[in-house]
Amino acid sequence: MALTSAALADGLGRIGDRLEASADELNALDAKIGDGDLGVTMTRISREMRGVLPDLPDDLGMAFMKCVQSVTKASGSSYATLVATALMSVAKATRGKTELPWGELSPLLGGALEAMRARGKSELGQKTVLDAVEAARAATEGLDEPEAIRTAAAKAVDDALEAFREKPNLAGRARIWSEKSVGLDDPGMVAFQRMIDGLAS
Repeated sequence: MALTSAALADGLGRIGDRLEASADELNALDAKIGDGDLGVTMTRISREMRGVLPDLPDDLGMAFMKCVQSVTKASGSSYATLVATALMSVAKATRGKTELPWGELSPLLGGALEAMRARGKSELGQKTVLDAVEAARAATEGLDEPEAIRTAAAKAVDDALEAFREKPNLAGRARIWSEKSVGLDDPGMVAFQRMIDGLAS
């Protein structure tokens, strides 16, 4: 079993459905420490990406690049930029490949994490989506079966949300309300959690 363009399209379609269903939740979370439009952003991305999923090329790198183009067309927000940056990293790593062993997903998350860290000028431990991605990367290292990967990632992100809930946001717009953010879940981390949730549907 391996990740193919067809499997990618199926997974991204389900993720998009879950994100759209979570739009109100994400908007409400974001309104407490941000602009309140994260759900709108993720819905726009999901709908734009849905238009290219039926025709993704077999080359995984090219398929991911199609997704990057959808994200950048849908939104220029900071979170969308991080999503596009992550997908760009994966596109470069999978260029020329028509399938990818599931065991390589953890290293891909690691590469995406580094790209996001550099683009967003933030670090681990600042209560951002980076902390959720790192939790998923670490938990899935060495795993090579899709459901085991999803289950491990989901639990790791749940645990990360709990671990960071009582900490302040120290990066991005949310840092302006760092004291207010104590006791709240980071919206970006929750959005990543919903992406993983979508793979279970």
